[in-house]
Amino acid sequence: MSAGSGFSPRSVLFVPGHRPDMLAKVVRARPDGVIVDLEDAVAPSAKEAARGTALTALAADRPGAGAVLLRINGVGTPWYDPDVAAAAAAIRTGVLDGVVLPKYEHPAQLTALRAALPDGAVVIVGLESALGVADARPLLAERPDAAYFGAEDYIADLGGRRTPDGAEVLYARSQVCLAARLAGVAALDQVVVAVRDAEAFRVDAEQGKALGFRGKICLHPVQVSIAHEVFTPSPAELEHARAVLAAAETGVGLVEGQMVDAVHVAMAHAVLARAPTNSRESGLSAH
Repeated sequence: MSAGSGFSPRSVLFVPGHRPDMLAKVVRARPDGVIVDLEDAVAPSAKEAARGTALTALAADRPGAGAVLLRINGVGTPWYDPDVAAAAAAIRTGVLDGVVLPKYEHPAQLTALRAALPDGAVVIVGLESALGVADARPLLAERPDAAYFGAEDYIADLGGRRTPDGAEVLYARSQVCLAARLAGVAALDQVVVAVRDAEAFRVDAEQGKALGFRGKICLHPVQVSIAHEVFTPSPAELEHARAVLAAAETGVGLVEGQMVDAVHVAMAHAVLARAPTNSRESGLSAH
């Protein structure tokens, strides 16, 4: 897998790097991607040990998911270079598919990271700071394989506070999704930290889908199945998309009372591209 390969997961499940016991449970959730986290999930004093622990566990028993990635520590931290070197070695041996670069803020960061990794490595970037969100379009023009919006870090950097309705991050959330669309990369929506509140996750995922996101970051296995329900087109959506394309072919101007034009045809194609029969249950699907 590499940039432009069609990497578009409906779900990516984060697993703390210092908790290899949790990797064995991943297969039950069947996420499109697994991200073993060496950054936020691991205390500074435990980062060196977590790197070795995580990669040893992955080498012994790679979890069942379409893509397995390592979220490395950010550029400028003392753990960045060792993380990149270890990840590159693991990618060469097939233990990993790629890495996640947090707090992406400068195009040169992605250029340098790609140069340090084997060809074809997947790179997901996090836009989760004020600068990262403000410069989302030029940053994503460098064509990472996917990008996620990190709402918690973003609002902390801005000096705001999170609220239940999320109005404080709507602009940034939309900015990241728009920039990803213009760059042709997959956009992954923000986390829901209330991991046992399934309804809150569903509502947030539906909002993300309405904005244009194609998948969501998950912090708990229960969130994975909901993400798949939300971001996989329903039978009704597929039927409507096929009707729109059929109408366009025959010159019919209306479908269910709505006008059919080039925009609706493009949207119908996008829906059908995400149909389960057109995708491998591995996160590899058309953008």
